[in-house]
Amino acid sequence: MVTAPGADWPDPLRTLAGHRVADAGQWPTRRLEIMELMLPLIYGCLPDRPMATRIARLHSTVLRRLGGARLLSCRIEPQAMAPFQLRLFIPEGSGPFPVIISGDGCWHYADHAALGAMLARGYVFAQFNRVEIAPDPGGPATGVTLSQASAQPRTLAAWAWAYHRVVDALLPLDWIDTASIAVVGHSRGGKAALLAGATDLRIALTSANNSGAGGAGSFRHQGPGSETLTELLRHFGYWFDPQLQAYAGQEHTLPFDQHFLKALVAPRALLTTEALDDHWANPQGAWQTHRAARCVFELLGAAHRQAIVFRGGGHDHLLADWHCLLDFADAALRGIPVQRPPEVDPFPGLPLPARWMTSRPG
Repeated sequence: MVTAPGADWPDPLRTLAGHRVADAGQWPTRRLEIMELMLPLIYGCLPDRPMATRIARLHSTVLRRLGGARLLSCRIEPQAMAPFQLRLFIPEGSGPFPVIISGDGCWHYADHAALGAMLARGYVFAQFNRVEIAPDPGGPATGVTLSQASAQPRTLAAWAWAYHRVVDALLPLDWIDTASIAVVGHSRGGKAALLAGATDLRIALTSANNSGAGGAGSFRHQGPGSETLTELLRHFGYWFDPQLQAYAGQEHTLPFDQHFLKALVAPRALLTTEALDDHWANPQGAWQTHRAARCVFELLGAAHRQAIVFRGGGHDHLLADWHCLLDFADAALRGIPVQRPPEVDPFPGLPLPARWMTSRPG
């Protein structure tokens, strides 16, 4: 299914009462409205924030293979909830260092070359294993609770919650630059990272790599060979709230699309990286949600803080993707001038998602 020409997507700058958001001062109210509308229906409610979260240091060693960087193994201990492991790869020096958080420890996408690139540029890399928090394939989330006693956290919400707890634990560390916290994930981990960044204002940069349906991809616009909502829920329904099932095959009736989730990140930095041959992850749909979210970044004076980068190839988290993230992070978090190529439309001739975009660039 591909979006029919002229079919309008919901406008992130039009309130439920039908009013236009005309200036940046009105955005926080609209942002809250989007969160209350969108998040429970797709992801369910995020688990409660614990009263306190501490970090327990377990072991430290020097990694000579990585130029003398340090590996610090820790345990994240949310109060009255189950702990989980965190590994911190720390560059030489005293900091404070910007930090990139990944929940993809279960897949080890950050290989030796990717770690070396991050450390060489002066970034801490913080990695946890998201399946410690909620298993995949699905089952009950471990050790997290909701204020609604009858509700059980869905998997993506539980994983996003874990990103937030890592932020809690890192904030008191004087060698962490707390204004320069980034989150990243690949595939289903990219969905979780995007949800985490959208829902926590302490996260300065959000990056999702080949995140597909429920991440950067569109539900409404599905390019050739992309995953439909029906297929997604058949195989991975435990990631999402059961309410979403009502929209399988009726995606055009959703009162939002994933451009709303991207808009929640603004005016903070957002990078989505996509592979043109990764049809299942819907790179066309990711381009459409990027275009449709742009109006919010522009309203907030942050158009330069939203980027999407396409490469050839398939469904992988490649070294090129890590370098792309580091280039973007250097500019967004550290003010280091980086020569970025101009944004090129990878799908010329694809219609705009909505008529309300015609008076705006892109």
